[in-house]
Amino acid sequence: MINGKPDTFVITGDIDAMWLRDSAAQVWPYLPLMRDDKKLKELIKGVINRQVKCILKDPYANAFYKDESKISEWKNDKTVMKPGVHERKWEIDSLCYPIRLANGYWKETGDTSVFDTEWLEAMRQIVHTFKEQQRFKDAGPYKFQRETTNPTDTAPLGGYGYPAKKIGLIHAMFRPSDDATVFPFNIPGNLFAVKALQQLSEILKSLDGKVNTNELKDEVVSLANEINFAIEKYGIVKHKKFGYIYAFETDGFGSVCLMDDSNVPSLLSLPYLGLIQTGKGIVYQNTRKFALSLENPFFFKGKIAEGIGGPHIGLDYIWPMSIIMRGLTSNDEKEIKDCITALQRTHAGTGFMHEAFHKDNPSMFTRNWFAWANTLFGEFIWKIYKEKKNLLD
Repeated sequence: MINGKPDTFVITGDIDAMWLRDSAAQVWPYLPLMRDDKKLKELIKGVINRQVKCILKDPYANAFYKDESKISEWKNDKTVMKPGVHERKWEIDSLCYPIRLANGYWKETGDTSVFDTEWLEAMRQIVHTFKEQQRFKDAGPYKFQRETTNPTDTAPLGGYGYPAKKIGLIHAMFRPSDDATVFPFNIPGNLFAVKALQQLSEILKSLDGKVNTNELKDEVVSLANEINFAIEKYGIVKHKKFGYIYAFETDGFGSVCLMDDSNVPSLLSLPYLGLIQTGKGIVYQNTRKFALSLENPFFFKGKIAEGIGGPHIGLDYIWPMSIIMRGLTSNDEKEIKDCITALQRTHAGTGFMHEAFHKDNPSMFTRNWFAWANTLFGEFIWKIYKEKKNLLD
């Protein structure tokens, strides 16, 4: 309890820092259990409160320390590093996940007490940051460079990224994987922003009569519509084999990056996050077929398993998260069963989900304790247990 409010710091596992994305995802499956557990309700309320503090400290940062005076190991990054910030890679999803969690908490509990003046100020910061990174006027205040031999850890052209047409989409220098974008408009991230803004609008409507949110409410709806219109126009392309699909990234000038990554939001994960628009089912199904094929440069098929990886770890390394997400977004019982079987045989005898493993040898893996992947695995198995228990036999 800090100043009479619960405060919960959630480490990402073997890294003693709190990612806005990971922390929201790590507690997400526990939301329905709050009804019978008041302490759990306070714990999750504390996560929301801590995320508000983080956003108010720096809406462009992706990860934070519990000790708000701690100096980061990345203190030499060429960006505005503040004490208490672990890393400052600008990713759209970092500001979407806290809204998703707040909306989920409210839907389960009906409790609006968490939406206090600090929370509202954090929401204003989110909307301001999204609009700032549409870059209609200028490049904005954010830039990032790191002295590194790994090009995915830094942004080109003075830290502002490659140029993009000003079309209403949000620029992002980094993906949910913490890897640099190729083209600044990450489509899964922008889709997530639309959904988050719609969820924020719902919450603000529930506060009518308690606080004056009319101006912010109108701004949120307008921004969501603007981003969504740009996605429809620039984010869907025709693939030579699969037809119309979502691009992973684009610049608005006509260049696109056709791939999918294992981290969420990904193209594969769109239904899981509720990001698919009405009437766009065919585009997603085409995109799904693409993402789970060798046409996706980061889909790997080996002796032991198949799945999506990404540049973060490198070629031939599959992320269990992508196998889990494949199962979570499937209605095909055989596909779901295959995902469960693959996860059972690739944990290298540890009993835990890892960050990534080699497609031919699961004992070659990264990160002993990647909390998000383990939580997502639990969410997957719990969903199957409730809906298709026979698949666990």
